[in-house]
Amino acid sequence: MEGAAKGEVKHVVVVKLKESIPQHEIEQHIKDYANLVNLIPSMKSFHWGRDVGVCGMDEGYTHIFECTFETEQDVVEYMAHPSHREFADLFIPKLDKFLIIDYKPTLVHP
Repeated sequence: MEGAAKGEVKHVVVVKLKESIPQHEIEQHIKDYANLVNLIPSMKSFHWGRDVGVCGMDEGYTHIFECTFETEQDVVEYMAHPSHREFADLFIPKLDKFLIIDYKPTLVHP
Protein backbone atom coordinates (compact mmCIF):
# COMPACT_ATOMS: atom_id res chain seq x y z
CA MET A 1 0.00 0.00 0.00
CA GLU A 2 2.78 2.47 0.78
CA GLY A 3 6.13 3.07 -0.85
CA ALA A 4 8.86 5.69 -0.60
CA ALA A 5 9.40 7.98 -3.57
CA LYS A 6 12.63 6.86 -5.17
CA GLY A 7 15.46 8.75 -3.47
CA GLU A 8 13.62 12.06 -3.31
CA VAL A 9 14.05 14.35 -0.30
CA LYS A 10 11.90 17.41 0.37
CA HIS A 11 13.38 20.34 2.32
CA VAL A 12 10.54 22.46 3.71
CA VAL A 13 11.04 25.85 5.34
CA VAL A 14 8.06 27.53 7.02
CA VAL A 15 8.60 31.14 8.11
CA LYS A 16 7.03 34.12 9.80
CA LEU A 17 8.58 37.29 8.42
CA LYS A 18 9.07 40.30 10.65
CA GLU A 19 6.20 42.75 10.16
CA SER A 20 8.66 45.61 9.57
CA ILE A 21 9.97 44.08 6.31
CA PRO A 22 8.65 46.03 3.29
CA GLN A 23 6.81 44.04 0.60
CA HIS A 24 9.38 44.85 -2.10
CA GLU A 25 12.12 43.42 0.12
CA ILE A 26 10.11 40.24 0.73
CA GLU A 27 9.63 39.83 -3.03
CA GLN A 28 13.36 40.23 -3.62
CA HIS A 29 14.21 37.61 -0.98
CA ILE A 30 11.78 35.18 -2.61
CA LYS A 31 13.36 35.81 -6.04
CA ASP A 32 16.81 35.27 -4.53
CA TYR A 33 15.65 32.04 -2.86
CA ALA A 34 14.13 30.78 -6.12
CA ASN A 35 17.34 31.60 -7.99
CA LEU A 36 19.30 29.16 -5.82
CA VAL A 37 17.99 26.36 -8.05
CA ASN A 38 20.13 27.90 -10.82
CA LEU A 39 23.23 28.16 -8.62
CA ILE A 40 23.23 24.91 -6.62
CA PRO A 41 23.42 21.73 -8.73
CA SER A 42 21.97 19.44 -6.03
CA MET A 43 18.78 21.53 -5.80
CA LYS A 44 16.30 20.01 -8.27
CA SER A 45 13.23 22.25 -7.78
CA PHE A 46 11.83 25.10 -5.72
CA HIS A 47 8.23 25.97 -4.87
CA TRP A 48 6.83 28.55 -2.52
CA GLY A 49 3.52 29.96 -1.37
CA ARG A 50 1.72 31.94 1.30
CA ASP A 51 -0.51 30.42 3.92
CA VAL A 52 -4.13 30.93 2.84
CA GLY A 53 -5.52 30.43 6.35
CA VAL A 54 -8.15 27.79 5.56
CA CYS A 55 -7.60 25.88 8.82
CA GLY A 56 -6.61 28.84 10.95
CA MET A 57 -3.82 26.85 12.58
CA ASP A 58 -0.79 28.58 11.05
CA GLU A 59 0.58 29.81 14.41
CA GLY A 60 1.65 33.04 12.68
CA TYR A 61 3.69 31.40 9.93
CA THR A 62 3.13 33.16 6.61
CA HIS A 63 5.29 31.62 3.88
CA ILE A 64 6.24 28.08 2.88
CA PHE A 65 9.28 27.17 0.77
CA GLU A 66 9.91 23.68 -0.58
CA CYS A 67 13.07 22.43 -2.29
CA THR A 68 13.51 18.99 -3.81
CA PHE A 69 16.73 16.97 -3.76
CA GLU A 70 17.60 13.47 -4.93
CA THR A 71 19.34 12.37 -1.70
CA GLU A 72 19.88 13.41 1.90
CA GLN A 73 23.54 14.10 1.04
CA ASP A 74 22.33 16.59 -1.60
CA VAL A 75 20.52 18.51 1.17
CA VAL A 76 23.75 18.59 3.18
CA GLU A 77 25.64 19.91 0.15
CA TYR A 78 22.96 22.55 -0.46
CA MET A 79 23.12 23.75 3.15
CA ALA A 80 26.91 24.13 2.92
CA HIS A 81 26.95 25.71 -0.55
CA PRO A 82 28.32 29.30 -0.51
CA SER A 83 25.29 30.63 -2.43
CA HIS A 84 22.91 29.16 0.14
CA ARG A 85 25.00 30.42 3.06
CA GLU A 86 25.07 33.93 1.58
CA PHE A 87 21.30 33.88 1.03
CA ALA A 88 20.59 32.52 4.52
CA ASP A 89 22.82 35.15 6.13
CA LEU A 90 20.62 37.86 4.56
CA PHE A 91 17.24 36.13 4.93
CA ILE A 92 17.30 34.71 8.46
CA PRO A 93 17.59 38.12 10.18
CA LYS A 94 14.29 39.08 8.45
CA LEU A 95 12.42 36.27 10.19
CA ASP A 96 10.52 36.28 13.48
CA LYS A 97 10.57 32.49 13.48
CA PHE A 98 11.11 29.55 11.17
CA LEU A 99 10.82 25.80 11.04
CA ILE A 100 12.78 23.45 8.77
CA ILE A 101 11.74 19.88 8.00
CA ASP A 102 13.48 17.41 5.69
CA TYR A 103 11.49 14.35 4.71
CA LYS A 104 11.24 11.54 2.18
CA PRO A 105 7.77 11.47 0.65
CA THR A 106 5.78 8.27 0.93
CA LEU A 107 3.43 7.37 -1.88
CA VAL A 108 0.13 5.86 -0.83
CA HIS A 109 -1.60 3.63 -3.35
CA PRO A 110 -5.24 2.50 -3.05
